[in-house]
Amino acid sequence: MKNETVHIRNNIFLEMQNYSLGLDDERFTMQVVSKKQKEKLYTLYEELNSLYIFAPIVDMETKELMAVVMTPSGAIMVPYVKNTAKVQKVSYQKSAYRVLMQQMYYHLFLQLLLFILGALIVSLLAAWYTLRPLRSSLSLLEDFIKDIIHDLNTPLTSILLNLKMIETENEEIESIRTATQTIEMLHHNLDSYLKEQKQPEETFTIDEVVDRYVAFFTPLYDYLNWDVQVEKLVLSTDKQAFERVIYNLLSNACKYNTSEGKIEISLHGSLLSIRNSSYGVSHPDRVFERFYKESERGLGIGLHIVDKLCKTLQIEKKFMLEGTDVIVALECKNLLK
Repeated sequence: MKNETVHIRNNIFLEMQNYSLGLDDERFTMQVVSKKQKEKLYTLYEELNSLYIFAPIVDMETKELMAVVMTPSGAIMVPYVKNTAKVQKVSYQKSAYRVLMQQMYYHLFLQLLLFILGALIVSLLAAWYTLRPLRSSLSLLEDFIKDIIHDLNTPLTSILLNLKMIETENEEIESIRTATQTIEMLHHNLDSYLKEQKQPEETFTIDEVVDRYVAFFTPLYDYLNWDVQVEKLVLSTDKQAFERVIYNLLSNACKYNTSEGKIEISLHGSLLSIRNSSYGVSHPDRVFERFYKESERGLGIGLHIVDKLCKTLQIEKKFMLEGTDVIVALECKNLLK
């Protein structure tokens, strides 16, 4: 921009020189003034309302004689003059100069805009070209997961049906039943991760869902101290989705607990709170991000699915820390029957 400004001023200066030598130009005005000692000929000056230069008054009788005058732009040849006390003051209106500057700014802005637009187009094309293999890989991975879910569905259903038909109660059967239920919930998690389908609403009580999964996790984590204070509260929503929320929260509370830790589940009004001891959380603002995990365990999608399902079910959730205790609160007022 500085170079453009200098270029404009130099052009004006050269045109003023030409005008002082007798060329017609309606943009300039001229008047005869007395020259002060410190003022130089053919030097561009600036005042409030105009740009101006001083030029010698041409002696028409001796105009065939030429003299050399040094200017900031270099040496120039001008008609020889005897009297240097009086000079021509050639002026150029500041308003016209501002118009030139505005035009210059406008053209520079257009050039910058075109450059940014070109850079953006090139960046988008480069990003599209670079990410194309990644998108293809993700698509293949998603199709692969869908195929696994589909293939798991039939044997898993068969196992569950056969377990219900077995009347014998022993430790081995219970272990198989527990493992099958775990696989079933993982199957549901993967299915909900890929689908946005909402099931029909059902009416149920919140304590039956909590009690079911407390009974499921208690034998697996018998070293934890459980305190469950949940009264009957009738909800009407997608029961399967709500169960996955409770399952994932309790699974997370168990897996990342301390030895001889605690899990406290309480219900106050329509606010369900799950508190568990932990070794601390480094980035509490990221716990619901997809694939985020603070250890090597798990896939990092459990709490992301909780976040996704809570939005679908219109459950207001809060994640809080009190010391090393982790608290997840679910506001279920929108689900009340």
